[in-house]
Amino acid sequence: MSSMNEQHVAGERRNAWIGSAGAAGTDLRSDTMTTPTASMLAAIQSCTLLDDVFREDPTTMDLEAHCAALAGKEAGLFVLSGTMGNQLALRSLLTQPPHGVVCDHRSHIVKYEAGGVSSLTGATVKPIVPKNGIHLTLKDIEANVYLDDDVHTCPTRVISLENTLNGMIMPLEEVQRISAFARQHGLKVHCDGARLWEAVASGAGSLSDFSACFDTVTLCFSKGLGAPVGSILLSDKAVIKHARWVRKSIGGGLRQPGVVTAPARVGVDETFGRGPNGEGGLLRETHVLAKEIADMWTGLGGKLFHPVHTNMVWLDLDAANCPPSRIEELGAEVGLKLYANRLVIHYQIYQNREAVVPKLKQVFERVLQERSGNSAGFEPARGDTSMYRKQ
Repeated sequence: MSSMNEQHVAGERRNAWIGSAGAAGTDLRSDTMTTPTASMLAAIQSCTLLDDVFREDPTTMDLEAHCAALAGKEAGLFVLSGTMGNQLALRSLLTQPPHGVVCDHRSHIVKYEAGGVSSLTGATVKPIVPKNGIHLTLKDIEANVYLDDDVHTCPTRVISLENTLNGMIMPLEEVQRISAFARQHGLKVHCDGARLWEAVASGAGSLSDFSACFDTVTLCFSKGLGAPVGSILLSDKAVIKHARWVRKSIGGGLRQPGVVTAPARVGVDETFGRGPNGEGGLLRETHVLAKEIADMWTGLGGKLFHPVHTNMVWLDLDAANCPPSRIEELGAEVGLKLYANRLVIHYQIYQNREAVVPKLKQVFERVLQERSGNSAGFEPARGDTSMYRKQ
């Protein structure tokens, strides 16, 4: 009889702890698809199993303290997801209505978190379209915040920035300018840094340099770092105390969290690296590969939807007259899992690059060969698009 860790399903050998040799090695839909590694399993086997609601679990407290130190913050709080981390941060910063939040119109907090900001805080969210098409600037913020105390106004209390956003980096210098403006006017600043690790690994600035600009920062363990579960919220001790209270109120208190915080620590140390600049981590090479894949696409005649700053390649499928379903079909034919026009080159794709890149080239060639044949019946998507919703 096979073990629970190694089983045969429909003739396919599956093992939950084999990293890039598992399903993630051919899955470019998201970096959330990364498969846990043997070292993560070993960490679970040696973790502590005490209660975090009573703040007694050493494995969890060590992860929180380590991440806080890397980012130069006073304290950290482990949470089950990036959505939970963002919502706890905003709920802790927004304490008394009327209040408003400004953010990029493509931000996760406004597009992909089920309206949590409004339902949990009562805040009005004002999405901003960046003039440069890539990231918000201080000029964009200045043109959209409400700083007056007129009785008709819903005053801006929080600026929420996302870095990276769609794989694109908001430069440290711009973040610093926005942060200085916020402090001048008594506004709080939150960073949805689910993929801030990637910005740091690209050389855009250290984790501590970026984090110094924000009152609250969230970092995700289960995306680029490859851990099975979780994110962390970083801030000063008072905010984290409040956020811990709110976490409990929405059912996020954990009893024996070592089984998820132990592999998260492995993800930080092995995938990001052991210092604030990602020293010795695995992420940098994914950015190099992403640019090579983008060059392969454009070299065949394709166009890009966004510039490639880190580990995401956004194909302009409209210009190729290619419905998202078609590229997914072509990917499946060669053994790759693709989703619409976004390719996420996570570190386990890099580790499996010799198998993946030739297959991607086949898909690219087919898409671009079929371009003229698809033109008659092809219609680009209409209305607001979502990376999670079929068009």
